[in-house]
Amino acid sequence: PPDEERSWAILAHLGGLVLGFVAPLVVWLVFRGRGPYLENQAKEALNFQITLAIAYVVSLILTGVTFGLLFPLVWAVGIAGFVFMVLAAVAANRYQWYRYPVNIRMVS
Repeated sequence: PPDEERSWAILAHLGGLVLGFVAPLVVWLVFRGRGPYLENQAKEALNFQITLAIAYVVSLILTGVTFGLLFPLVWAVGIAGFVFMVLAAVAANRYQWYRYPVNIRMVS
C-alpha cells in the first residue's frame, strides 16, 4: 500500500542519521521488486549515504593534511547531509520522488 511505501521510504532516508548506509541498504534489499517508488527511494538514500561516507573520509583526510585547518569542512559535510536527509524525508512524506542534488549513483 502507498502509506506503507511512504513510511519505509521515510525510514530509508532518515535511517542514515543513526545507522549510516545500513538502513537504506536493508530497506532496499527487503523491499526490492515490490514497488518502483520505494525501490527508487531506497536506492537514492543508499547512494547518498555512500556519497556522504566518501565526503567524510575526504574531509577528514584534508583536515589531517592541513593540521586541523579545514576541520569546519567536516562540520559542513555533516550539516549538509542532515539537511538533505530531512528534505528527502519531507518529500517522501508527500509521496514525491526525491533525488539528492549531490549524489554519486553507484547502486542503480
